[in-house]
Amino acid sequence: MGATLSLATAGRSRVRLLIVGMLFIATTINYADRATISIAGPAISKELGLDAVAMGYIFSAFAWSYVLAQIPGGWLLDRYGVKWVYAAAIFLWSAFTLVQGAVGFFTGFTAVALLFTLRLAVGLTEAPVFPANARITAAWFPTHERGTASAFFNSAQYFATVLFTPLMAWIVHHFGWHHVFTTMGALGIAFALLWGQVMHGPKDHPSINKAERDYIEAGGALLDMDGRGAAAPANAGRVLRQLLGNRMLLGIYIGQYCITTLTYFFLTWFPVYLVKERGLSILQAGFAAVLPALCGFIGGVLGGVISDWLLKRGYSLTAARKIPIVGGMLLSMSIIGCNYVQADALVVGLMALAFFGKGIGALGWAVVSDTSPRESGGLSGGLFNTFGNTAGITTPIVIGYIVQQTGSFNGALVFVGLNALVAVLCYLVVVGQIRRVELKP
Repeated sequence: MGATLSLATAGRSRVRLLIVGMLFIATTINYADRATISIAGPAISKELGLDAVAMGYIFSAFAWSYVLAQIPGGWLLDRYGVKWVYAAAIFLWSAFTLVQGAVGFFTGFTAVALLFTLRLAVGLTEAPVFPANARITAAWFPTHERGTASAFFNSAQYFATVLFTPLMAWIVHHFGWHHVFTTMGALGIAFALLWGQVMHGPKDHPSINKAERDYIEAGGALLDMDGRGAAAPANAGRVLRQLLGNRMLLGIYIGQYCITTLTYFFLTWFPVYLVKERGLSILQAGFAAVLPALCGFIGGVLGGVISDWLLKRGYSLTAARKIPIVGGMLLSMSIIGCNYVQADALVVGLMALAFFGKGIGALGWAVVSDTSPRESGGLSGGLFNTFGNTAGITTPIVIGYIVQQTGSFNGALVFVGLNALVAVLCYLVVVGQIRRVELKP
C-alpha cells in the first residue's frame, strides 16, 4: 500500500508550481510598477516644485481608478476568462508605465496633469490582477496548499522592493527619474507575451498529468480557472448584494482595508520619509528599503506556511487563517516605535519588524480563495480588492495632510499602526467562522 502511494506521488506532475511562479513574477512586476512613483517622487517633487499635499494626490492617483475598476475587472474575469484578460492587463499597464517616462518633456500644470492621468490609467489596467490570482490559485491548488501559494504570490509585493528599489534608485541617481518608467514598462510588455504562452487552466494545460489533476481535485481545487458566463450583468447586482450582506465577508473586507494601509505607506511615502525625515539620499533610501522589504517577503511566505501547517496539524480552517493574521498585525504595530528612536539603523530595524509582521498577516487572498462562491470568484475578489485598495486613495492623502500640518511623520506612523490594530479587531470580533459562501438562487 505504502509503495503504491509513493509510486503515485512520484508520478505526479508539478505544473502548479510553474503556475504560482508565473503569478509571483506577474505580481512582482505589478508592484514594481506601482512603486516607480515613490522612487521617482523626490526628484519629481523637486523638478516640478510640488509640496507634500500635491505629492499625496499624485501618489493616490493609481488607487482611484484601481478601486473603481475592481468590480468591473472581476466581472471581466468571470465573463471572458482569466488568461487573456490578465495578459491584456499586463501589456496595457506596462505600456502606460513606459509612457510616463515622457512626462519630462512637459512642464508645469501640463506635466502634473499628464502624470496624474497616466497613473490613473495604470490603476485601471492593473485592476483584474489580484482577483485573477485568487481565481487561479483556487483552481490549481488544494485547500491545504492554498495558504502557502497565496502567501507566495502576495509576498511578491515585498520582493518587488527588494529586487527593483535599489535598481530604480540607481537609475534615478545616474540617468534621471524618467528612465525608471521606460525600463519597467519595457520589462512588463515582454512578460505579457510570455504569459500568453505559459498560462493554462488545470483542465487543458499540456504538461499536467492525471495524477496531479486528481490530487488537486481531491484536495478541493476548483479546476475551473475561468467560470465564464457566471457573472453576467443581469445577476451581478444580486451577487454583490449577497456578498456585502455577509458578516464574515464584510469583516474580511474591512480588515483588508486596514492591512493595505501599511502596504501603501510603504509604496508611496516610505522613501520620502527616509529622505525628508531621516536625511538619507535617494540612493541610500533605495538600499535602506531593502531590509524591511526582504523581511516582509520572508514573513509573507512564512505566514502561508504556518497557516497550511496548522491545517495539517488538525486546526480548523478558521484558526489556521486567523492565528497568523492576528499575530502578524499585532507585530506590525512596532512601526510606531520609529517615533521614539533616533539612529537610522534602529528605524530600519523597526520598519523591518513591522513589515515582517505585516507579511505574516497578509493572508487575505488565501481567505478569498477559501470563501468566494464557486461561480463568482472574480467578482468576489474584485469586491475584496475594492475595499483593500481604497486605502491606496486615503493613505497617501491623509499622510500628506498630516505631514503638511505637523511638519513631521510622527502622526503618520501612528495612523498606520492604528490601522493594524483595527484589522486585528475585525478578524477577532467580526469575521467569525471562515467558510465558502453559497449564493442563493
